[in-house]
Amino acid sequence: MTRPVTEKRTAYRYFRRVPTRWMDNDVYGHVNNVVYYSYFDTVVNAFLVHEGGLDFESGPAIGLCVESQCRFHESVSFPDVLDAGLRVAKIGRSSVRYEVGIFRAGEDTAAAQGHFVHVFVDRVTRRPVDLPERMRAALTRLA
Repeated sequence: MTRPVTEKRTAYRYFRRVPTRWMDNDVYGHVNNVVYYSYFDTVVNAFLVHEGGLDFESGPAIGLCVESQCRFHESVSFPDVLDAGLRVAKIGRSSVRYEVGIFRAGEDTAAAQGHFVHVFVDRVTRRPVDLPERMRAALTRLA
């Protein structure tokens, strides 16, 4: 099996600082694998709220995660401070594929990287809907 290419910080267009927490570590002394998905969720949704106009409490459209994946290149642990980098790989009619890199603050090479796919649906019917225009415009800037 060939080792995937480890991304550099310059491959991402938006960053969010994510401090690790004591509870993120597992019994092996590093951040547990499932916690990385919460970091992904944090950077994606922070971007959508602040840049894309997402109203997750009462807006008509909500994003459902339909796919996620993470590759680990090196361990991180509390009290590391991380930067979650975000870019957009594909924008569809109702879906978005985000790519995320997790970097120790000040480091250029990703400790972990992965992707996250949202399908935007009507809050009530849960049927796919077109991406709202403000959100599409914000996402296009990261593509």
